[in-house]
Amino acid sequence: MSDNNFKVIIIGTGPAGYTAAIYAARADLKPIIFEGDQPGGQLTITTEVENYPGFAHGIQGPELMQQFREQALRFGTDIRAETVTGVDFSGPPHQVFTTKATYTADTVIVASGARALLLDLPSEHRLMGHGVSACATCDGFFFRGKRIAVVGGGDSAMEEANFLTKFADKVTLIHRRDALRASKIMQQRVKENPKIEFMWNSTVVDVLGEPETGVHGLRIKNTLDGTESTWPCEGLFLAIGHKPNTEFLKGQLTLDSNGYVITKPGMTATEIEGVFACGDVQDHYYRQAVTAAGTGCMAAIEAERYLETRESH
Repeated sequence: MSDNNFKVIIIGTGPAGYTAAIYAARADLKPIIFEGDQPGGQLTITTEVENYPGFAHGIQGPELMQQFREQALRFGTDIRAETVTGVDFSGPPHQVFTTKATYTADTVIVASGARALLLDLPSEHRLMGHGVSACATCDGFFFRGKRIAVVGGGDSAMEEANFLTKFADKVTLIHRRDALRASKIMQQRVKENPKIEFMWNSTVVDVLGEPETGVHGLRIKNTLDGTESTWPCEGLFLAIGHKPNTEFLKGQLTLDSNGYVITKPGMTATEIEGVFACGDVQDHYYRQAVTAAGTGCMAAIEAERYLETRESH
């Protein structure tokens, strides 16, 4: 086996990628994993994680991902600080191109994740995890009895707003137009919820607060007349969609209309032999660290069995 040829290459180092690495390494497949431009994935911009099993008192997102990393290293995973720029799945062996070299592998596990679409405000990035969130099921619990805002107009925004009323005193849906694009049934549920109010024809232009003390308000711009005003609240949830990190896969794997990798039902196998996908890059429904880790385990087991089948022929 040449220096750049491996049995298993894993693309991405979130919960899915690291779990795949742990299982593959324990199976003596000597995996190599590429960290990409956000080592640790979305959890590295999350503060407190309270819903990951095994951590009864919660754990900081970056610390959790550090533990994943150390466990992968413990079993011999080769972790490299390289970003994958492209692939060629016409093999096997399959080719993976990074910012530094070209690699080949008998199997490839794609775990490149997804990223929440943001408003791209400096204050939003500064306060992410300190009152600004892109995941209601992850962080809603911290806003019990508080007043919060949700930005968005689609089904995911309606789901987030409804979910957050379990904790918050009042949830305000901020939308840039005067009509929602969400499905009729989702709109109906939100409009019938007495804890939800609407702020139409409005956009958030600044988030007010400090990381040490949290969010205390928003700067709102009216899209009709351009006027701006300050609106008090203690939390901002962004629900304007997610984008899977699949640009480097175009033309190599079948993607759905939103860019997620399509896998076989109940599996992580793609339509290409020896190529698997796990975590948020193929899951647009659950988007949780624990489910990502579960599919990472599945991908490694499927890759191991695929390699065994090839070697026995």
